[in-house]
Amino acid sequence: MKIVHTINDLQSELSQLKAQGKMVGLVPTMGALHAGHASLVKRSVAENDVTVVSIFVNPTQFNDKNDLEKYPRTLKEDCLLLDECGANFAFVPSVAEMYPEPDTRQFSYAPLDTVMEGAFRPGHFNGVCQIVTKLFDAVLPHRAYFGEKDFQQLAIIREMVRQENYALEIIGCPIVREADGLAMSSRNTRLSYEERKNALKISQTLFESRTFAAEHTVAETKQFVEDAIAAAPGLELEYFQLVDGNTLQPISAWDETTYAVGCITVFCGEVRLIDNIKYKE
Repeated sequence: MKIVHTINDLQSELSQLKAQGKMVGLVPTMGALHAGHASLVKRSVAENDVTVVSIFVNPTQFNDKNDLEKYPRTLKEDCLLLDECGANFAFVPSVAEMYPEPDTRQFSYAPLDTVMEGAFRPGHFNGVCQIVTKLFDAVLPHRAYFGEKDFQQLAIIREMVRQENYALEIIGCPIVREADGLAMSSRNTRLSYEERKNALKISQTLFESRTFAAEHTVAETKQFVEDAIAAAPGLELEYFQLVDGNTLQPISAWDETTYAVGCITVFCGEVRLIDNIKYKE
């Protein structure tokens, strides 16, 4: 696997491979890689001739500077994992490389980006769209891979690709969980032993709510989840929303949609964790 630091070097490498008719897959990441990322990389390796994995902690999508500073950075370990997964290139640019000047572009995909994360993290999705478009423009991949744990992000990126007329396929990949059910996240490394035990209540509650939902209303299911998290030690609920999986708009009855998803964000100590579960699909 080659480690590349500049867009010019990356494009020089890829242009030769594309000239040979090679299909290119892109896996955008912020590093601190785990088995969830590995599943994306392995799928890209299986479906493409060439796989590029970007490792870049994007400053424009953090509305909390403290969160940006504390985001884990494990480049050496990341590159070892990518090599084991069969990636061809690790694209590891500097902030100056990706943002030689301030990016003033504004992306708006309402109402997808005005609810949930969009409401609680102003500017977050604009920053996501800034960096993802820069990566798409640099790599010009045939396919790009994103995890379904960031459910709202995936929906927004699909809409961005449609509106901006990018000629690539977006592949959503299932959530990868720890053996006990906790959704894998780079932020999990920031949890203390006690916080890690407390965090398990998030996925447990979601799984229990799916059983509960079979005989209860949307409002009752929402209350069930909110009450369970409120009663759990060390957890503070930011939001839980039951939404249509395509529009991301809240639903009030199960028969309003054929694709019902519950999206949750919880603070475990200072660490902000997200998860989701499908009730109907």
